[in-house]
This record gives sequence, structure tokens and C-alpha cells, in this order.
Amino acid sequence: MAKKYERLVAVIMAGGSGTRFWPLSREARPKQFLPIAGEKTMLEETIDRLLPLIPPEDIYTISSEAYVRIIRKLVPFLPAQNCLVEPLARNTAPSLLLATAKLFLEEPQTVVAALPSDHVILQPEVFRRKLEAAASAANEGYLVTFGIRPTYPATGYGYINFDSSSPLEFKGESFYSVLSFKEKPTREQAEKFLKAGNYYWNSGMFLWRADFFPEKLKAYAPDWFPFWEKIIEALAQKKDDELIGLFKQMPVLSIDYALMEKAKEVVVCPGDFDWSDVGLWSSLLDLWPKDERNNTCRGEVISLQASGNLVYNPKKLTALIEVNDLIVVNTDDVLLICHRQADQRIRELIDWLKGKEKKEYL
Repeated sequence: MAKKYERLVAVIMAGGSGTRFWPLSREARPKQFLPIAGEKTMLEETIDRLLPLIPPEDIYTISSEAYVRIIRKLVPFLPAQNCLVEPLARNTAPSLLLATAKLFLEEPQTVVAALPSDHVILQPEVFRRKLEAAASAANEGYLVTFGIRPTYPATGYGYINFDSSSPLEFKGESFYSVLSFKEKPTREQAEKFLKAGNYYWNSGMFLWRADFFPEKLKAYAPDWFPFWEKIIEALAQKKDDELIGLFKQMPVLSIDYALMEKAKEVVVCPGDFDWSDVGLWSSLLDLWPKDERNNTCRGEVISLQASGNLVYNPKKLTALIEVNDLIVVNTDDVLLICHRQADQRIRELIDWLKGKEKKEYL
């Protein structure tokens, strides 16, 4: 029988720029610090669903220094020292090496749950049950992730190919051996994945035990292991300048590419807890209330033969006449209008603004 973990710690990755929710999300206050899906900010909702399982002293955030003040204001009940700072934004592999190293020095057998700060989970009780089971699997030496059963042939998600036979059982939940991670596919590939039945969407949530983590790096991501050793040394000696230098040297890479895709002993648990990564404006069509013509609105809206539109305009009246499938987002200084199937191109627009040095809009 699996031994229960001694300590489960959540590390909430809160450093993202949230560009896909521009113009509401900006560099100074990105998506995770906004009430996009519900009444509370996405960070607050992330922490709220953890609290029945994990106490505040075991919930950490990791972000840039610029966001610490926002985090402290939103969740003042978290200990100040739990707001970890990444010296430079270098994607999730460097930041999670740093966070795991800090927890390793506190208690080597800590189980670390690395969780995004900007996802929606509509069944938090199921999520907590699965998280507790995943922690038990991680305690046995597995790298663990959650997979989301695909409902359509999405090309915007990575996929997890798993062995559907002989699942492992932890705390009454099934865990399947991961065969491979697949990058964002073409439409044709995604349709094949959906038909095959043994592919999940990659949720971007991961668990491991702190003392097993360097062993996995050494075995499957040997280029990263020296960074781990140097981070441990710098933290132990409280040499912040050395951490800055290390972050400058580390590749800009996600933990998916750096470790998870290369490692063995990786298992996936079905994440059937009504998950959404809220990755695009159009994803809110399934989360916000709809009117009788499937318009989804924040703010007062009058519509005449208009359907399938998403409107964010809380300060003004919006009038829609015979328009369909539009996204309309109005902020103090920007009005965005696009077809709802084109909202993934917002990143192109951000790049254009950067190229024109229109920083006041970023």
C-alpha cells in the first residue's frame, strides 16, 4: 500500500503575461489578476479551491518582482515569504527548478504540485480528490500530470498519449502510463488523436516529490541538472546575485519540454473536473451566461437579430444589430472587435504594437 505523503505544497505559477486577453489583460495587470471567469480574480479562485486541502502556509506563488505587490494585496493571508520571485522571466522550467529547490531545502520529501494561476475548474471537490491521489502517486516517485479528455479536435493544446491498459491505482483513482507528449497538432492529427481514444489534452499541471525531482533531471534532462545544483548552492548561501546569473544562463523553456516529455515513470490522471484553461476570449462563451440568442455579455447589451457574440463592455451600453459571432472588448483606451474564430491572432496584434513601440497599449 502506498505511503501517504508527509507534506503537499502548491506552487502557483503566476508570472504569465496574459497576452491573449488583451486589451483587458496588460503587462501591468495580466489575466491571472483579473476577474475574467467569475467575480473573483483567477488567482483568488485558484487558491480558494486549494484551501480545503492545503493550508495557506503550504501555498506558494512564483512570479516576477513586479507582480508580488498585486499578489500580496489579493491574498494577504498567504505568508509574505511564500511569494517567490523569479529573477527573470524564463518560462516554467527555470521558475519551477527554483521553487522546487527552495522546498527541497525546507523538507526534501515535500510533494510539489505545480499549478497554473489562470485556469477554471468548475468541480473543485473532484479536483481536490484527484490532487490528493496524484500527491500519493508522486510520493512513490512518479512524475504526475492531469489529462483532459478532448471533446473536439483542438489544435491549440498539446496532447498526452497514454497506455489505457493496466492503470495504477492511488487512493481510488486511476493513473495511466504516459507513452509520449505530442506538440500542438494539425487539424488532421487532432482528429486522429480524438478517434484513437487514448489521448488527453495536456492541462499543464504537474506533481513530483522534491527529492525525486533532481534524480529525474539527472536521468532525463542532464543539461538542467547542473543548474539545479547551482541553485541549491545559491539558495543555501543566500546569494541572490548568483541566482540572477543562473537565470540568464538557463534556456527559456517550459517544464513540459525540459523534463516531462523526456522522462520515464510519468503517469496521467483523468482530469474530469470541468476544466478550462480560459486560453482565449472565445473560451468564455462556455463560461459566461448567455441570452436567448447565445450572446455572452458583461455589461448592458441590446441586440436586434444578433447572435453568438461575446461582449465585454461593463461601463457602457452596447447595441448589436444583425451581427454574429463577434468579440467586442471595450476598455478605457482600446476597443477590440474581431471575429470569434480569429481571437488567436491577438498575439500577432501584440507583436505589431511592440514593433511600433506603442508600449502604452501593452
